[in-house]
Order: sequence, then C-alpha cells, then structure tokens
Amino acid sequence: MRVFNDLNDLPDFQNAVVTIGSFDGVHLGHQQILERVKGLARQCEGESIVITFHPHPRLVIYPRDNTLQLITSIDEKVDLMRRYGIDNVVVVPFTVEFSQQSADEYIQKFLVETFHPRYIVIGYDHRFGLNRQGDINYLKWHGEQSGYEVVEIGKHEVEDIAVSSTKIRKALEQGAVDQAQRLLGHYFFLTGTVVHGNKIGKKLGFPTANLDLNNRHKLLPPTGIYAVYAYHKGQRYGGMLYIGDRPTLKEYQNKTIEVNLFDFDKDIYGDKLRLELVARTRDDEAFAGLDQLSERLAQDRLETKAIIESRESKQAKKKIAEAPRVAIVILNYNGRTYLEQFLPKVLEHTSGNFEVIIADNGSTDDSLSFLAEAYPELRHIDLKTNYGFAEGYNQALAQVDAPYFLLLNSDVEVTPGWLAPLVELLERDPAVGAVQPKILAYHEREKFEYAGAAGGWLDNLGYPFCRGRIFSVTETDKGQYDELQEVFWATGAAFLVRSSLYRQLGGFDGDYFAHSEEIDLCWRIKRAGYKIMARPRSVVYHVGGGTLSYNTPRKAFLNFRNSLFTLVKNETGSRLAWILPARLLLDGVAGLLFLSQGKFQHIASIVQAHWSFFGQWQATWRKRRENQDRVAKVSIASKPNLCGRYPKSIVWAFYARNIQYFKDL
Repeated sequence: MRVFNDLNDLPDFQNAVVTIGSFDGVHLGHQQILERVKGLARQCEGESIVITFHPHPRLVIYPRDNTLQLITSIDEKVDLMRRYGIDNVVVVPFTVEFSQQSADEYIQKFLVETFHPRYIVIGYDHRFGLNRQGDINYLKWHGEQSGYEVVEIGKHEVEDIAVSSTKIRKALEQGAVDQAQRLLGHYFFLTGTVVHGNKIGKKLGFPTANLDLNNRHKLLPPTGIYAVYAYHKGQRYGGMLYIGDRPTLKEYQNKTIEVNLFDFDKDIYGDKLRLELVARTRDDEAFAGLDQLSERLAQDRLETKAIIESRESKQAKKKIAEAPRVAIVILNYNGRTYLEQFLPKVLEHTSGNFEVIIADNGSTDDSLSFLAEAYPELRHIDLKTNYGFAEGYNQALAQVDAPYFLLLNSDVEVTPGWLAPLVELLERDPAVGAVQPKILAYHEREKFEYAGAAGGWLDNLGYPFCRGRIFSVTETDKGQYDELQEVFWATGAAFLVRSSLYRQLGGFDGDYFAHSEEIDLCWRIKRAGYKIMARPRSVVYHVGGGTLSYNTPRKAFLNFRNSLFTLVKNETGSRLAWILPARLLLDGVAGLLFLSQGKFQHIASIVQAHWSFFGQWQATWRKRRENQDRVAKVSIASKPNLCGRYPKSIVWAFYARNIQYFKDL
C-alpha cells in the first residue's frame, strides 16, 4: 500500500475508485465500504483510494472544542487501511484554507484534477465545501461533466456506521474493550513512544515500559489493569497494561500508561510500542504498601497471562478449523529415488488443508511413470523441459491456486507435525511474508544443514550466511537457535510463502536458474516491510546437493553471478556504488584462494560469472526498476525491514577473527 501526505506529490492513479471520510476506528461498518471500493477497483482494473484528513477537521474548524476523542490515531488508521487491503491512502493536510474551498473548487480542483476518479463512493448525507454547500446530488451533477460515477452509501448504512462509532466509544469509556473489539472487527489500539518512568515496577519485580501517546485527543479507556498484546518491531508479546494515577504511590500523582511485557528483556527506550487491548481485569486500587501492591501485581500477571493463553488457544483452534489450503509443491528433476524415499513421509506427517503437487522439470529418468503408478491420486505437472529451480517453480506455481505455497525440495525428509507451526505463524501475523523450518542435515542428523540451517542472514556486503552455518562450518544443533526468530532470508529447500506476495513481487527471477533466487525474493519481501521468519518448532532433514552438488564449478558460477544480480536489484543506490566494486575485488581474492587450492575450474567459473553478469547489466537494471514498482504497491511500511542484516563483514569475521559460530558474532 502507498501512503501520500502531500497533494503536490501524487502519482497518476489508474481508474481511481475513491472514498472520502474520517474513518475513525476503521470498524466493521467502514470495512464494508472498503470492500465495496476494492470490488469496484477490481471490476475496472483500477486502484482503490481512501482520502482522509489530518488533523481531524473538527480540530481546525472548532479549535476550542476539547471534547473530541478519537478511536484511532492517523498512523493507526493508515495501518488498518493497509491491513484491509487498500491500494492507496491519501492523508490530506486539513487547514483553514482547505476548509474555505467552495463546493465547485472542492470537486474540480481537489477531486477531479487531483485524482481523476472513475468512481466516488460516498454517503448519502456527505456535505462539502464552504458552509457545507455541496451535497451528493451536486457531486453527481458534476460527475456527468467530469466523467466519474457516484456510488451512494444509503441512509441505513450511514446510520449504522454512526451507531457503531457511538457504541464503540461508549464501550471503551466503560472499559469493555472486548465489546469494542466485536464492533471494530479488530482490537482497540494504544500506540506510543517508550519513555523513562520512575522504575518502581522494576523494584517490585515487574519492569514496565512507560508509554507517551503524544496525542491528547486519543480516547483512553478507564483506569485499571488490562490484558494486552504488544507489538515491538513487528514481534508480538503478551503483556499486562496499567492505566491509572498510582494511588498507592502518593508521591507520584499523575496518570501513567505502562505495560509489563511477558518473556521480554530488551532496552526499548525511544522505540514505538503498539498495544492491542484484549480484556480489562480490574479497576485501579490503592494498597497499604509496596508489598501488598507486589502481591496483587503477581496475581494480575497470572490472570492476564491466562486470558492471553486462552485467547491464543481459541484462535489456534479456530484457525485450524478454518485453515487455508496449502499447496505443497515439490519440483522434481531426475529425482525418482528421492520421491520414492521421502514422498511417503510428506503424506504421512502432514495434516490439515493441504495438497501435494509434483512438478516435473523435464526429467529424463522414470520419475513421471513412477508417480503415475505409485501416486495416481496426486496432481502431477509436467513442465516438459528443465527450466531450472527458479523458473521451474514460476512455471509450476502459475498453474497452482492456494493462499499459501510450500516449496519443498524432493530430498527433504519431513517430521510429524512439521507444517502446522509454519502455517499458524502466517495466519497469526499478517506481517510475516515467508517462513522456514529448522533445517538439519540428513546424513549428520545432529548438525545444521548447509542450505538454510536455522534461518538466513545477510552481511553488510551482501554475503549470505545462516544461524548455525557460516561458510563451510555447520554447527551441532544443541537447541541454541530454538527460539522463533526473524531472519533476512528463508531457504528454498522448505519455504512457505504467501501466494499473493509471491505473485505480486514477481516470484523468483528465472534468469538465476538456481541458487540465491530465494534470497532475492526474500529481499524484495523485506523491502516491502514484511518479516521473514525461522520457526524451529518445525523440523526437517535435508540431504543437500541432491539436484545440484555443492562445491562444483557450476555451483560456483551460479553463486558468484547470482549474488551480484541480487545486489544490483535490491541494494540502495548509495550503498551499491561502493559495495559492487568491493564485491568484485573480493571475488578476485576468492579466485586467489581457489588458485592456492588448485581449483582452476572454479577460477574459470568466477570469470564466466562476471562476463555473464556484465553482459546482462541493462536487463538487471531494468528488473531493478520493475521491482521498485512492485515493492511500492505491496509495501506495508515506510521503510525496508532490515532485521537479519549483519552490520559488519562476515568474511572478515570468519577469516580474520576466526569466528565460526553465529552466536559469537
């Protein structure tokens, strides 16, 4: 989704379907309007656009009115529009000058000349222009001349929306956040910056993050204790929220908003924190002293934890019952032996709503005849030629329809219950774009496998490595990476991705043939603000090198060339200007290393990789521009997500400092 805050910096929208309003809360009534806007946009192959205003018009027109209480801040509202699939949000700076436009100026200069709308979706009682001169009939009359059509939201719908907003505010004023959630269709938010407090909670054994909302018009529920979800840098935590005047601590008579996060120990002063209020457990109370307060907080923590765990259990059961279909697509090339060995376990150990599809990449062995005889019930896609890993998956997935794609190598052994944790994570967190399981080595089962291990990272020069594997050194799995972790890239050996993201971001780059295509795609996903995760609760064993052997000249060629492709397509211009020469120089150093090892064919592979890279420079630069457009259209954040990017050189760490284990970086 794109967000615009300057009317002078708008693109040319294609077949714009526009709706206008405050949309405070973006509740269920608003969501029906958004669905109508998106539906019209799909019909005319256009773009959905929400126009809203900041500050709220009442604050400009009636500056002395202090009664306004907003359900959502402007940032929260924009994030909800992103969640509900709007293509563009235009935040119009509402000023006295803007409010002085006549109805004709509002239509012609603001709506028509700025947005060139195909449709305007608006309420029957919408008024606009100086002294509210314009109404929906006037808007329709102008539409005949200006080429847009007005879609009217009827009286009943508008009144329902007004009632919903009123009911939501009343529920929140009473602390009934669960009732508000049912009307909103999502949790009520509190968003603020973590500031320093008096550190009383830490002394009591309940360290808290104090929030400054920095918005005096944000509706604040009554004082008390609340069970909450807290989001910090895309990660969700359970927590216990306190809103109150701290009556036990009479020396601190000021209202405070502070949250104790469960299983959390980080310094987050100055960071943004978003809270979703799940339930209110009690009123604010005064206690005889700190000991009594500490005992009550311990009880509060147990109660709020129980609420969070119960809510998550119910959500998990509901999601399992309503689980979306997962297409498990195995790309096969001359892998009859692997299919015979590993396919039975995929079918045995996978549960839920899934389909296993075998896409054959022009095999010359008897893979297809084996599948037809042994697994006639499975779907087989015969690609008839070897497109390579990258384009082979593109060709196969173009023929597959499912919300999630699970790309699985034919030489992977899955374990019982391996799929559910991966799907559950994507279902639970819409900001997760892709996820991988823990990858262990099939032949050395206590060790991490080279291609993916416990999740991929990228260093400052664009060199990939993994939690559990740096260059040729693979660690023994001792549970050291068993926590859920955000990474920079997920391995293509076992790769669960949202199908919509895969398609909208262009899938794999077919010119890669194989190697690094998943890093390239994951980088695009990260640039759009999404998270890539490693979920160690899911475990698989990978033979590795089953279809393209490691440490071969062919592998070296693809490695060196595709790594350069990935940098040019994804790195920022200012960084690329120095990283690319540095990488070319380091490739020369790698050539000297191969020379010392007598690997002359590998040296030739580096030379061939550079020739191929520079020979495709214009095409690669064109892809860079195309990817920028794709990323902008699906972006959920104003900045790329750089989590999983090592700020130093892994080459220097490994070869100069002798750091061989990820945990020592």
